[in-house]
Amino acid sequence: MTHGQGGGSQSQWDPWKPNSQQQPWNSADGDRTPDWAALAEASETRAKRRRMLFIGGGALATVAVGAAVAVAVVSANSGGGTSGPHASGLPTAALPSGSASAPSFAPTSAPPPLDPKDFISSAKKDTAPLGPDTLFPGTTLTMGANVYRKGPTADTKSCADAAQGTLAKVLTDNGCTRLIRATYTQSGVAVTVGVAVFGTEAQATKAKGQADKKSIVAPLAGGGVAAFCDGAVCRSTTNSYGRYAYFTLTGLPGAKNVTAKDTKAFRTGDDLAEFAFRQIRRRGEAQASAAANR
Repeated sequence: MTHGQGGGSQSQWDPWKPNSQQQPWNSADGDRTPDWAALAEASETRAKRRRMLFIGGGALATVAVGAAVAVAVVSANSGGGTSGPHASGLPTAALPSGSASAPSFAPTSAPPPLDPKDFISSAKKDTAPLGPDTLFPGTTLTMGANVYRKGPTADTKSCADAAQGTLAKVLTDNGCTRLIRATYTQSGVAVTVGVAVFGTEAQATKAKGQADKKSIVAPLAGGGVAAFCDGAVCRSTTNSYGRYAYFTLTGLPGAKNVTAKDTKAFRTGDDLAEFAFRQIRRRGEAQASAAANR
């Protein structure tokens, strides 16, 4: 049975090509022998194609296996709440259930700062040394641009003896236990400042309220300070802080009266009153600081 057709050249048979035809060995001219070279080349081509198909198939299989392994690893690692082993084969670390809470402490607060005034409002707390040298230290006093020279000082437990006018009775009635005085001068103006000591703040406050224009601390002269406020009009002030009441008396040399025009006398008296207040307040601050550091 002949598969080829006469006329024209016959196409070479290719087992891998559809509709190709095999060249018959016994052609019309029976004297031709088979083309062994062509057959060998075709056989080699078929062998190469088999190898390529094998390699390609193996690569595809390898890719498929790799993808399957990757999917398995991803699936194992993405298990949010699973407790099974990881794809790597490492054991899963055991985590404690729940979350650790921070240690709790009882609320605390710093103690309130000590009030300096508490220490100078009662004799029970006000125990620091007290005297002319502590209230009126040094030999001069500087208040702003003004410098005053300190003159004589005095310290008495008989408060009425260091007072004039109605002040003697006021101090006695309210339990004054001590009256400390000092005199300062500047340019002919003399001021005696007196600090009266009581047992409590209430006593000092009451004494201040009872004092009037005739309640005057006795002027203190001597030690280079000429007598002043002896029969002349002088300026006086009264105030209190804590268990202390403090007074000033400002005068001019001789029998000269102090008038509203004597601004220097008013300024000097105000400076000494301010200085007395500061010294009493510092006394409280020093004792409060010492108590806080104990």
